[in-house]
Amino acid sequence: IRRSSFVGNFIDKTFTVIADILLKILPASKKEKEAFSYYRSGMTAQGKGRYSEALENYYEALRLEEDPYDRSYTLYNIGLIYGNTGRFTQALEYYHQALNLNPNLPQAFYNVGVIYHMQATRAEAFTEDQYFDLAEKLFDKAAEYWRQALKLAPDNYAGVRNWLKITGRFNDSI
Repeated sequence: IRRSSFVGNFIDKTFTVIADILLKILPASKKEKEAFSYYRSGMTAQGKGRYSEALENYYEALRLEEDPYDRSYTLYNIGLIYGNTGRFTQALEYYHQALNLNPNLPQAFYNVGVIYHMQATRAEAFTEDQYFDLAEKLFDKAAEYWRQALKLAPDNYAGVRNWLKITGRFNDSI
């Protein structure tokens, strides 16, 4: 545990130093730099499990940030926080917003698939036929998002690839 804490702190400190350098040398407006500063503070708080503080910083970054690509990562991180705290409806909302701005986020596609798969597994636990049908639809939806993630990052998500193959939801266009 001690070593991983050291590595995590080292990475956080390295990121902070690099971010500070970038803020100073990159040609960016004051507003863009301020947005990035809030984003960075949000990431730091999120990494320490201080989710409400992270959300405050991310929302402030969104208020200031105009670049769609940068906004997509902020929205994605908000989705992560909501997913980690069991607020899956909000997580899906933010993941979808991120994907609308940046359809090249395999991790967002993956996380949406995880949420649908989890919901399907819960629905599958009920014995009524309507829940079985719902579970199948949710599993199909998870597969749809996971195939997108694999298209963008074909070397990632081996477990997903296996699940898609085992369940007959894999197609060779991936």
